[in-house]
Amino acid sequence: MSMLNVRTDEAMDIAIAELTADGKTKTEAVREALLHAYRDKLIKQAKADADRVEADPEDRAEILAIQRYMGVA
Repeated sequence: MSMLNVRTDEAMDIAIAELTADGKTKTEAVREALLHAYRDKLIKQAKADADRVEADPEDRAEILAIQRYMGVA
């Protein structure tokens, strides 16, 4: 596992204070925030991919076939 040092500003200090108010350590709060940011990025990319695929009629047919195979359509 690697170590990361981060310089904070006033806004970051306020955010960390709020995120640790429930008893979490700074490390736990930062890890959680990074994982949430990463998840949000993956969701945004998945939505963009879905929009791109949905625009192509051939891809839409394949998606429908997959959904039927999975029993969700």
